[in-house]
Amino acid sequence: MAKKTKRFRRSGTLMMLALLLMGSAVVRLGLEAGPAIAREVASLKEAGQEGAAHDGQPQRDAMPTSAELQTMLAAFQQREEVLAAREAEIEDRMKALEIADQAIDMKLAALEQAEEKLRATLALADGATEADVSRLTTVYEQMKPKEASALFEEMDPAFAAGFLARMQPEAAAGIMAGLSPEAAYTISVVLAGRNGSVPKE
Repeated sequence: MAKKTKRFRRSGTLMMLALLLMGSAVVRLGLEAGPAIAREVASLKEAGQEGAAHDGQPQRDAMPTSAELQTMLAAFQQREEVLAAREAEIEDRMKALEIADQAIDMKLAALEQAEEKLRATLALADGATEADVSRLTTVYEQMKPKEASALFEEMDPAFAAGFLARMQPEAAAGIMAGLSPEAAYTISVVLAGRNGSVPKE
């Protein structure tokens, strides 16, 4: 029984608070809405008086005229044309850049191919030169020492030293023995200088 009484009292208290809040809200609305309604009525009266002062003609000062609308439309169209021209110019530049990039890529690819061909040609030339020198060295080795010495006597000392350095020691010794003392000495100096430039360690 005591619990029911407490619940009833709480319900009554909450109801009273709700009624008081609602009453306060109504009073505030009345106090704030009154001046606002009065201002609105006054503005409507002033508008009616201004309308009567203009002999019943609607007020058109705030509305743009037909000429003004045409001017604004022309300005908008001009602006749109300028933007369209700029967009077209940007697109043309982008296309030109793409074409330039493609041309650069093609040139780079062509240069790479040319470089590869040049490397292959140089490799072939180096191989051919080495093969020719080896073959000629073999020919000199197989010649009679006296005949080979006569040829080496006429050669440039550095050129002759290059061949002698590639020959078998026995063949090189036979050719050196058939050379004149001056030629043999000069070629020996060249050979010693080549060997002396080799690092010892």
